[in-house]
Amino acid sequence: MSESLSMLAKLVEGQLVIPDALNFQEHIASASTLETATTDAITLVDSAERLPSLAKSQAAAAIVPVGTGTQDRPTIEVPDVHKAFATIIQHFRPPRTRHRQGVSPQAVIDPSARLAGDVEVQPLALIGPDVELAEGVVIHAGARVGAGCRIGAGTTVFANAVLYDDTLVGQDCIIHSNAVLGAFGFGYKPDVNGLELSAQLGWVELGDHVEVGAGATIDRGTYGPTVIGSGTKIDNLVMIAHNCRIGRHNMICSQVGVAGSTTTGEWVIMAGQCGLRDHIHIGDGAVLGARSGVSNDVPPKQTVLGEPAIDLRQRKLQLASMSKLPEMRKQVKQLLKRVEELEQSSQSSTKEPSSKAA
Repeated sequence: MSESLSMLAKLVEGQLVIPDALNFQEHIASASTLETATTDAITLVDSAERLPSLAKSQAAAAIVPVGTGTQDRPTIEVPDVHKAFATIIQHFRPPRTRHRQGVSPQAVIDPSARLAGDVEVQPLALIGPDVELAEGVVIHAGARVGAGCRIGAGTTVFANAVLYDDTLVGQDCIIHSNAVLGAFGFGYKPDVNGLELSAQLGWVELGDHVEVGAGATIDRGTYGPTVIGSGTKIDNLVMIAHNCRIGRHNMICSQVGVAGSTTTGEWVIMAGQCGLRDHIHIGDGAVLGARSGVSNDVPPKQTVLGEPAIDLRQRKLQLASMSKLPEMRKQVKQLLKRVEELEQSSQSSTKEPSSKAA
């Protein structure tokens, strides 16, 4: 399948820009990134800084931001490059259609479970006692939904995810494969016999439109819920401990670890491999830079970085100073040598008069 550039411009409601006197390829057969595009493909350039890379690409045309101007090949100017390019990608590679199959006879469903209409439960999934699945829920093969769980309308639980007893999930959530919601918290009390597991009487509660990445784990609360606010997106391999209360619309990137009873406000961003200690609060709109070790509260809208995490501007000053340390060390050695020479010269000059007097 191929499409004309004018048709693609119309599809994304963009402006087609063609250089004067250019012999260009009118029909496009695919959409690819700058690095992989072939001579019959359209690509994307999402910022002016990447325009030099377009000159090296084999792509026949490109989606670019409005106001980019004439380039060495046809372009389609749009307000949102990624949205337009995704539309074109789906035009050339339409999403695979999947027909709902209802409840598989190979699934294990407790008689006390309550399933609304248009629910899909795939083979080898297990639905425990007193579970409630709302309209349009999809439970993929091998997933385990423990007793007393409630899953809101339109939510998808992918293969082999595990929801422990009494987990509450809102509407239109996505729980990816191998995620675990509601495992015991890591709380122990030492006694004469060793380490005694603390109470594990709480549960996990997800708001609406929450996404939990593959292999992520969210522990149940000690007595009440561990809460994930509506709209929050959790990447793969994230660990959120017991009693945490994560606010709305947080973005938590891969390999972040959040210790118990930590709370966050809204629109918090945690970059990859952050570590947060227990019983701290991260304010609204705060940003935790990659690999930050956060041991204290972070005020709203502050960006922190490093271990220990401090204000980004201070950290940049520290890093800039560290880069100069080798040169500063060299200068200090030169200064010490000069001081030593001056001291020797001074000592020599003070000794000369006494020798003459003698």
